[in-house]
Amino acid sequence: MLHYTQMSLDRASQQRKDSNWLNTQKTTNSRWLLIHQDKNLFSADLQKLQLLLWSSVAHLNTDDAVYIGHQDEIHYFVLDVSNIDQDEVNDLSAGGTFEDMRKVGPKLNGFEASIGVLARGMCYWHKTHVFCGRCGTANKPYEGGHARRCQNGECRHITFPRTDPAVIMLVTHTFDDGIERCLMGRQESWPEGVYSTLAGFVDPGESLEQAVLREVEEESGIIAEDAQYIASQPWPFPSSLMLGFIAKAKTTEISVEQDELQDAKWFSRAELNTFAEWGDDMPGFKLTRRDSISRYLVEYWRALGE
Repeated sequence: MLHYTQMSLDRASQQRKDSNWLNTQKTTNSRWLLIHQDKNLFSADLQKLQLLLWSSVAHLNTDDAVYIGHQDEIHYFVLDVSNIDQDEVNDLSAGGTFEDMRKVGPKLNGFEASIGVLARGMCYWHKTHVFCGRCGTANKPYEGGHARRCQNGECRHITFPRTDPAVIMLVTHTFDDGIERCLMGRQESWPEGVYSTLAGFVDPGESLEQAVLREVEEESGIIAEDAQYIASQPWPFPSSLMLGFIAKAKTTEISVEQDELQDAKWFSRAELNTFAEWGDDMPGFKLTRRDSISRYLVEYWRALGE
């Protein structure tokens, strides 16, 4: 199963509209995820999320806490503590540490990874939507933090979180030698040797399939067809939904746009078997991280050849 897709909490979409109900859940049997400067609070060994009890946060202003759901009679809240005193932050994180979810996420079990990225994504959205997009007046969290409402009495516009759809695709072609190969590229900023499937955001007025074919041509010069949907993955870094496809290449000559990719190549399954892992301290080609949908698509295609 794809990492970050196991968010099994009941989001209580109706109940969370009731502030009295929310306040009761805060003080009854709650667990608190903390975010500080876009980083999640983890255990000191970075093996699990550090979940706090109400007694640890009761002295804080929790009006802006985000309710993310409940399971087994436990209610989960997220609180961004980026703007409180650093000494207080240190006390709250005693026994744990704040770290980037992209670094730690692959180590977590599916449930904790999923609620961890949700927590990070919601806090980022609140941080970047402090003002009303219609009138510019300050807005405040609403409906348990799943919306923001303008404080201008003549506007009162309600804003909801937006997810940016992005397609990610493995393009394949069977060459004249009878060997099927896949197209992968790399950006200059990535660790040495890492190659990934191609990806890009969906334009307004564009279908997902159209976005797949356009992005492949723009990034690599390859003309593709027959885009087939495989799977999706939430990727709140900061706010994307990755939509995975496999497509067939009609042409094979690569022409890389340098502002998009540093390089792109065709690889056979046998060649992929020689790749090292992301993070390995060794020369040569490397696969993307195991928590990514890029890696999922690669493994999906490799399994088709078994």
